[in-house]
Amino acid sequence: MFKAKEVLLYVAIGLFLLIAVGFAVVEEPREAVVKEISPDPFELNKRLGRGVNLGNALDAPNEGEWGFTLQEEYFDLIKQAGFDSVRLPVRWSGHALKEKPYTIDPNFFNRVDWAINCALSRNLPVILDLHHYREMYDDPNSHKERYLALWKQIAPRYKDYPDILLFELFNEPDDALTPELWNEFMKEALAIVRQSNPHRTVVIGPGEDNTIPELKFLDIPKDDRSIIVTIHYYWPLEFTHQGAAWVTKADSNEWMGTKWSAAEAEKKAVVDNFNIAAAWAKENNRPMNLGEFGAYEKADMESRARWTKFIADTAVERGMSFHYWQFDSDFAVYDTKNKSWIKPLFDALLPPR
Repeated sequence: MFKAKEVLLYVAIGLFLLIAVGFAVVEEPREAVVKEISPDPFELNKRLGRGVNLGNALDAPNEGEWGFTLQEEYFDLIKQAGFDSVRLPVRWSGHALKEKPYTIDPNFFNRVDWAINCALSRNLPVILDLHHYREMYDDPNSHKERYLALWKQIAPRYKDYPDILLFELFNEPDDALTPELWNEFMKEALAIVRQSNPHRTVVIGPGEDNTIPELKFLDIPKDDRSIIVTIHYYWPLEFTHQGAAWVTKADSNEWMGTKWSAAEAEKKAVVDNFNIAAAWAKENNRPMNLGEFGAYEKADMESRARWTKFIADTAVERGMSFHYWQFDSDFAVYDTKNKSWIKPLFDALLPPR
């Protein structure tokens, strides 16, 4: 028969064990929770490094119509040459239903999957860009619902892909898609992406063709830090687009023969522009990417090489990643017919190995 003191002792021990077990049961789930962490956009921007656009392929009305079709070997060439990443322009709007529910063609989706996987399997980060939705330039409000519907399909499809896949919401908003309207559309598209990709790094550029002066009007949500800001640079246009048939605001044939000699005034114009961009990036604490730059093939090669090297070096010196426009076709750094790098441009883009 237990004495009273012994009973009280056993009761106290029992209560202590019950409380301890209870705490353990309560605490264990909290300790087991693993929080997802967004990749540092500044570090990811460093990984983008010196890249190249795979333009005129999936952004053509149909792949091959503009003289360029993606091949798996090109991804090996890009990686082996020393490029750090690729930007993949895609004309999603050309391969989706015109009416609700605006479904993207499954075969085209599979082709984009293939291109992304070709890059990622070679450890090449890739910017997946919504490119050439030209109807948005003329009548953005009528196409807004369709534009957002495209991202409602694209974003969930790639939600489980590695962090080195980035989304670019829209290439070069312009014309009726004003900077003010673009801010509205951009925020809605970003919110859609965040539903399925809360930690995905997203690339966003300013209005008026992603030009530097428009950065001051870009209104990115301040609490979303998983963003890289992109700019495009093709100045002076009289040099970079001489003889380009798609230039409609001027007669580009009148610019034929324009050279870029790297004179002090020419270099100063570039530096002044890039200093504005770098100052904006610092003030807003955003990493910056130079998403496009290049000089059309009708300019003389010596000028093209000088200009390309100066733009690339100026961007890198200010902590920007870049993507040269483009791998093949009319701004080409690679000649797919002769299967060789175009050395003056290649040397302008990459440091000696």
